[in-house]
Amino acid sequence: MFAAHPLRYSLSTMFAVLAMWLTLGGVHAQEPEELQLPALPEGPLGQVIQTGREIIEQTDTHPLSREYVGNKLTCSSCHLKAGLDPRAASFLDVATAYPAWSPREKRVITLEDRVLNCFMRSMNGVRPPNGSEVSVAMTAYITWLSQGKTLQMNPDKPLGPRHVPMLKIDPAEVDLANGKRLYQQECAYCHGDNGAGSDDGPPVSGPDSYNQGAGLSRVDKLASWLKVAMPLDDPHLSAAQARDIAAYVNSQPRPEFHLKDHLPPAEQRGEYNSEVQP
Repeated sequence: MFAAHPLRYSLSTMFAVLAMWLTLGGVHAQEPEELQLPALPEGPLGQVIQTGREIIEQTDTHPLSREYVGNKLTCSSCHLKAGLDPRAASFLDVATAYPAWSPREKRVITLEDRVLNCFMRSMNGVRPPNGSEVSVAMTAYITWLSQGKTLQMNPDKPLGPRHVPMLKIDPAEVDLANGKRLYQQECAYCHGDNGAGSDDGPPVSGPDSYNQGAGLSRVDKLASWLKVAMPLDDPHLSAAQARDIAAYVNSQPRPEFHLKDHLPPAEQRGEYNSEVQP
């Protein structure tokens, strides 16, 4: 169901694979799209962008990010192909929407805020400091994927122009028994009979998955994502099937969410990131 953990390629191999994927038309067959990435900037900026992609694909094990992660997910578990999938929580063009109003935080947030807040919820970890190396690298990569696009800041929600369309879910129509049956049929091969994950897919329930504060802990959000993303490389679920699987998955145990447990001490929430000292 959820994306499998990416292979741990070297940078050269990783970008060679990306080039091959683009050449072969690796975007979902349901929505053909020619994906042309901008050239990487030269020098340190290009290197930081490459590091950002590495972190997104290896979030739970990368030396810059692993201390902030509390489960066995990576950003690519939901943002498929390091955010290059045009439908499944895509990073393409998303930086154009920020700064944006966030109803959850009840304030205007930046792209950096949005990325760091995912560590507390989807990654069940601790929010990295603003301006930290991990934060700058990840947002540099995501911003690079919006290069040349028109700025279209979002006054309603922190969502980019390619955000997942939301399904309308009627709780009265949810069938948990059907969701369990469909999970075994469509998802268990990769994610395990009990949702604890396997070598082929990350955990979708239990202590190593996203917590109750994550967006995907809402049935409507998970169902909407499943509809466009799963099964991997062959998304074919109907809206009703996605709804029932999402309801079943989110009925399973997962970590609770208490904001205070995921915030660093106040003095560690920001970081002066220049080599030149004031």
